[in-house]
Formats: sequence, structure tokens, C-alpha cells
Amino acid sequence: MGQAHAADALRGKTLYLNGPTGGGTACARCHTANPATNVSRILSAANNPAAISAAIAANKGGMGNIYAGKFVDADLADIAAFIGNPGVTGAPAASLTPSSLAFSGTLLGQTGSALAATLANTGTSALTIDTIGVTGAAAADFSIAGGTCAPGGAVAAGANCTVLVSFKPSVAGARSATLAVAHNGTGGTSSVALSGTASASPQATIGVSATSIDFGALAINAPSAPQSITINNSGQSPLTFSALTLGGANPAIFSLGGACAVSKPLAAGASCALTVVAQPTAGGAFAGNLTVASNAANGNVTIGLAGSGASATAAASATPSALAFGSQTIGSAAGTQSVTLANTGNVSLAFSSIAFNGAAAFSVAPGTHCGAPLAPGATCSVPVLFAPSAAGSFAATLVASFNGGAVQVAVSGAGTTAAVATPTLSDTGPVGFGEIQVGKSAAPHTTVLRNPGTAALKIATLAIDGANGGDFVLGGTCAADATVSPAGSCTIETTFKPGAPGARSARLLLATDGGTQFALPLAGTGTAVAAAPSLTLTPQSFDFGASTANKRFTLGNAGTAAINLASATFSGPFARVPDASGCAALPFALQPGASCDLVVAYTPAASGASSGSVVLRTDTGASWTIALAGQAAATPAAPAPAQNQGGGGCSSVRGGSDPMLALLALMAAAVLLWRRRNPAQP
Repeated sequence: MGQAHAADALRGKTLYLNGPTGGGTACARCHTANPATNVSRILSAANNPAAISAAIAANKGGMGNIYAGKFVDADLADIAAFIGNPGVTGAPAASLTPSSLAFSGTLLGQTGSALAATLANTGTSALTIDTIGVTGAAAADFSIAGGTCAPGGAVAAGANCTVLVSFKPSVAGARSATLAVAHNGTGGTSSVALSGTASASPQATIGVSATSIDFGALAINAPSAPQSITINNSGQSPLTFSALTLGGANPAIFSLGGACAVSKPLAAGASCALTVVAQPTAGGAFAGNLTVASNAANGNVTIGLAGSGASATAAASATPSALAFGSQTIGSAAGTQSVTLANTGNVSLAFSSIAFNGAAAFSVAPGTHCGAPLAPGATCSVPVLFAPSAAGSFAATLVASFNGGAVQVAVSGAGTTAAVATPTLSDTGPVGFGEIQVGKSAAPHTTVLRNPGTAALKIATLAIDGANGGDFVLGGTCAADATVSPAGSCTIETTFKPGAPGARSARLLLATDGGTQFALPLAGTGTAVAAAPSLTLTPQSFDFGASTANKRFTLGNAGTAAINLASATFSGPFARVPDASGCAALPFALQPGASCDLVVAYTPAASGASSGSVVLRTDTGASWTIALAGQAAATPAAPAPAQNQGGGGCSSVRGGSDPMLALLALMAAAVLLWRRRNPAQP
């Protein structure tokens, strides 16, 4: 270990409670959240990273299967420092998943099935929950329906709780809101987008098992294995497909198949499969999309397609990479475990030989195993037997040879004359949970751990690990450090709760103090209800008053799929104004996160109050309305032309008979008479 690294106990606490930075099982799952309890003698690693490294190298308690290659020296030093100082304090950190919950089509006034969000504390101290609520324009249509999270409660570091949300729409159409959880973690609040579609009459609701397909690296000019997408109808009326269209940059690379068809309506609650095959004609990346158009209340669905063309390559992998049978009584029935072989290349793969090098105590079970060619991505299983004929340790290597190479699995065990435990699992192959909607949980699957041996066994490791370990939940009566007596048993319950659509996989790992290790594959598929179109309008209404200046209304797509706006219908003295900087001419697609301005003019034809609206509609019939109003002023009367009627500008009479004229004439005559009588006056 490099001496320059100063061990960080707080960082070590995070690694211990949450697992490797790249994802995987947390140490706390087997040793409890507090190392001071010294479960499985973990205190021997206090400030001693070499002890952890040695345990991983020796695959003690299955640690090699879980952590090999996942921790660097600095990680081990930090974990050892935390084990030596378990009282170190830190800060909470909240993670609320999934990022969105979409409810299937629901009739007005009815309550749909509740969906769950999980609040996890990925920090290093307790996470305190302040409030849990729903906010947003349609908050009244969503409600908290239960769960294990509670305001005022706390979530321990490395633990989690759930919030159940239900949907009871009061208004028809697309409804959206936000689940908000306020806490003492970084940021103060975590949120989940909520959406649902309400209908006044039964409608179809479309859901998909994946929103994208990545074909990986495919051999040029060779068809891929068909990739399947399940389409389901969680609504109350038949789902009718109007078009299944391939598009995007390279649509010619893809071809469609499967049972879904325009001519086959899908009944409420039913599902069908679409298959997509890709065949690249040149090297490099390719992309496309599949659009499923239908009468679903939540609109059309677009599925992204991607991959790359590459030279033909044969490759394979084995899971687990090591098998440990532990101690077994000489002469007893052979122990059995399985190895899963997978084709990880881009061409068909055939195993020419599957055999052992090493101790004769190990053998492949009789029969033909992995004899048929494997398509890319396919798997097969090889059962391995251990039957020691003498005391002592045994080791061998299982070698599976194929066109172009071989994969190897190290196998170990020990023979003894003493009484030993004989752990067996009721499941010897993968556990499949089928298709479950994101946010919901599958029915638990029970695996029984039995001990038909003559000595008690202790469970050293019991955890879920793998690429999507967080999507599977562990329960049951079996637990790390628990003892199973001879002829006794305990149960392991696994549940699938997908956090994202698509294929999800993990492994159930179990190791006993006798050295026996099991790796049981877990698999399931998350399905997602297609999010209803979510168009935001700013403002949602406007009163022009007496102004005739144009008004800009911003249209935004707050959803996760494009909104195909087909028409805008105006009523009243209002009309759209073409504007080079505004929205495109209808019809047009508004992409997720995009926005544009709809420019509207008010042109009243008469004075007085007026009202109207603009109704925006998508190609699936979803609509949004902007309320409009105005108040046109009365047209002022034209001014009368200037008049000078009568005797002059001072005249008060228009008929020419102004009495002022006679008075003026009399006054003029008096002046003349006075001047004649007084000639000397100037």
C-alpha cells in the first residue's frame, strides 16, 4: 500500500456502508453498520488494510467474489481506519428514486394503484425527514398513500425508506405534480416528478419494458439476436396501434418483428412483444428509433435504438469466477453447484470442450451441457459436482473452450471424516421475476437454505451484488452470522423493485463458515408507463385590456418525450402572428426540455369587452387551453368644424338677428352727433 495516503475514516465509513464507488455490496450487509459489534471478527481489520486485502485474496466468506478488483489501496486504508474508529461522524446525503413516477390511465374520481419512491441515506450520519408532500399545479390529484418514511423520522446511514403515492384525478387530461421530501441532507429537498392521465371514459394506456435498446458491438453484415420490447396496456379499453415506424439516422439497419401489429388491438391488461433486429453494413456507430403510435391516452412512445458495427469477435464469460464447496464428508452425496457461461461476443459461440484440470474429486454432472451454439448475449449452465474420496484440500480448474478461446473457473473444496454441515439451496438456477412496473414490487420469491449435514453451519455472507443490486430487496429468516442447525433450514426472500425500465440483473451471494459459497443469479424487467405529454404554458391566461400590442406565450415541454403539436384553434378577436423567432409552423414537434414562443394578436372589431381562447392539440388528441380577454375602447366622435355664423366672432346668435348689432349702430350714431356739436374736440 502506498505510504503517501493519509487514511480517511469518514470516507471509509461511506465505503463500508455503501459499497465500492463503482457499485456493489456494502460491507455493512454482512458485518452490520457498526464494526464495533465485531461480526465475523471484523475488528481484526482495524487500522489494518492488509487484513482486508488478504481476506479478499483468499476469498474468505466469499469476499473475493464480491470485492475482487473493486477496491484500490486507498479504499482499503480508509475502510480499515473506519473499522478502527467506528464513532467517526459525518453528514447525511439523500437519494430519492426513481426520478419520476408515471401512473397509468385512470378514470375520473377513481384511485389508481399506488407507486413507491425510495429515500436512501447515502451519507454517513442520520438523515432526518422534515416534511413529505405533493406540490404543483395538480397537487390535489396526488396524495401520500403510506410507506415507511414519515415526517419527523430518521433514516440511518446506509438505510432507506419508502413513500407511496396514489393518483385520484379530478380533471380529465394530463396531470402532473411533484413529490417533495424536505430533509437535513445536502440540498434540503429531494423530489420526484409525478404524472398521470385522467379520462372521463375508459381509455387505453401504453407501457413499455424499455425506452431504449443498445445492441452493443455487432459483427458487420451479420444480423443481431432479436431484442424484445414488451408493450402493455394498463388502461381500461383496448389499445389500437396506428403505426409502428422505424426512423432516425440509420433506419435501414433495423427490422421489426413480433406479435404487436396494427391489425391486432391489445385488450385492457394484455401485452404483446415487438422484436428489433439490427444488421450493420459498415463499421462505426449507428442509431435510430422506433415510434409506436396508438390511441393511448398518454400518447405515442419513441424507443431509441443504438449500436456499432465491428469486426467479428468471439468472447465468453463465466459466473461465478470461482466455486467453493467448503468441507464435505468423505463418502457422502456429491455437492452440486452451477456455473453460468455467457456469450459476450458478437458472433455465435460453440463450446467444444468443458472439462476439469486438477483434482479428480470435481466433475461435470452427467449429461450434455452447453452443447448447442449460443447466440450473442445468450447463456447456458454447467452443473459441477464435488465428491472427495480422501481427507484434505482439493483444487481444480473448470475450463470451457470455445471458438477463439476459453474461460476458466477456479474450484475448491475439502474432504473430511468429521461431521460437517451440508448447505444446500432450493434454487439451483436463475430466479426470474418477469416484468414489473417501475415503482412497484414483485411478489417475494422464497429460496430455502437447508442443512442436511451432521454439524451446524454459520452464515458468513448473505448479500445481493451485481450491476443492478439496488433493484432487488433481501429479506427472510436467514441472516449474516445466523446459525442453521443440522437438519434445520431458514428462508431467503428476494423481491424485485425496478428503479428503471429494461432488463435488470444481480446476484444473491451466500457463504458459510465452512467455506461453501453460492451465487444465485436474479433477473427481472422493469416496465414504464409512457409519460403523458406535459406542456407548460406561460402565461396560462392573459387580458390584453385596451392594448393591441402582440403578446408572446411560451410553450415548454416539461416531459420526457416529444410533444407533437398538431393544431392551434383560436376563438374571439385573437389570432396567431407569424414570427421568425417564435414557434415553427404547425404541425411541429416540441422536444423534451425545449420551448418556443406563440405570438398572439388582439384585433377587436368593435368596442367593449371580448373574450376567447387558443386551444393547442397534439396528434393524439391531448389539449391545452390559453384563456384570452380584452377591452376595446369606444371610438371617439370626430370634432365639429369651426363655425362663425351670425354677426361675428362674438355673436351669440346663429340666425343673423343678433340684438347686439342694433346696439352697436345706435352707439356709433351717438358718437357722430357729439363730434358735430363739439368740433373743437379732436
